[in-house]
Amino acid sequence: MIYAFLANGFEETEAIVPIDLLRRCEKNVVTVGIGGQIIKGSHGIPVFTDIEDREAVFDDNLEMIILPGGMPGTINLEKSDIVQKAIDYCAENNIPIAAICAAPSILGHKGLLDGRKACCYTGYDTQLGNAIFDADAKVCIDGNYITARGAGVAVEFGLCLVEKLISKERSETLKAALLC
Repeated sequence: MIYAFLANGFEETEAIVPIDLLRRCEKNVVTVGIGGQIIKGSHGIPVFTDIEDREAVFDDNLEMIILPGGMPGTINLEKSDIVQKAIDYCAENNIPIAAICAAPSILGHKGLLDGRKACCYTGYDTQLGNAIFDADAKVCIDGNYITARGAGVAVEFGLCLVEKLISKERSETLKAALLC
């Protein structure tokens, strides 16, 4: 199971594209609403999530968590005790954490990117702690941490998640089917 956390003000493209690509690969992606089940994106698009944050369970079934960016979505994610618990659980149990746009800053504030290659939305590089910031990268994978620049690379980000969880071959097959 993969949790995609959505908080009010999330960037819609950064959430929906990776969810779609992983579901096309028959991965069980569960959208988790922070503070409710109807979450409004940064462009006013409401999304009815699969579960509310209080229903999230952290156990051996968890394969990955996804943190989309957007404002004030990133701030709302970082303020969530459930999201913080999920990040800590994943970090302690060697479970991949994927963050895009401003959301890598949440990991940076926790020191999880220290010494790791990472990227993020322009201007948030100062929020990555002691990460090895790659200003030219669209997506960075360093161990179990996958970071990405922003909405414009949402497909590449999603394909990297497919590669991380399934295989490079499946990612390339999906990329061809999408005509990328």
